[in-house]
Amino acid sequence: MNSLPRSWSPLPLGALYAGGVQLGALALGRLEPAERERVLRGCSTNVDNLDGGRWETLLSSALVVEEPMPLPYALLLAAVLGYAEYAYGAWWTAAVFLFGHASATLLVHGVLRRTAGPETRRAVDVGTSYGFNAVLGALTSALPRGAVRTTARAGLLALAVRPVLRRQRTFTDAGHLVALGLGIGLSVAADYLSGSNHRKIAHI
Repeated sequence: MNSLPRSWSPLPLGALYAGGVQLGALALGRLEPAERERVLRGCSTNVDNLDGGRWETLLSSALVVEEPMPLPYALLLAAVLGYAEYAYGAWWTAAVFLFGHASATLLVHGVLRRTAGPETRRAVDVGTSYGFNAVLGALTSALPRGAVRTTARAGLLALAVRPVLRRQRTFTDAGHLVALGLGIGLSVAADYLSGSNHRKIAHI
């Protein structure tokens, strides 16, 4: 990944995405409670929606949040997506974000559809965090090789594991860990492919 050319979009798509989600949350807050609940449940990747064939929620759920994001998190989201866009391009960032969001959602869904009760099956499940964690994990390949990169990956995984070990854990905590693991898996695979290419060039 380190060998990929850096590119910069004239439009900061990460910041536009974070801002758009934030504005959407503010608009939802102005709706009547029943209408707001209807919109959120319609966009959710909960078990009932996915089992009912509403696969479009794999995209719509990434465009909606229940409440306006806290400013520190919104800024961090914009910064991580913005750096990924700068380092690897907008298409790479969008692909990793959507891959992590959709894959983590489907993996969690596969467990919940066999174990969840009625309330969890129809729970509101929207937000940016799965995609954010996937991009964050994939970005570890932008760090220097060796101890720094390995320590960063281990540290991020340790932070994601901690909520899963709590007594009050939720399926969202597990989704964060899965999405981060997918992102780190992508970065490890890219490191391996990059190393293989370097070895082939060295033998030519």
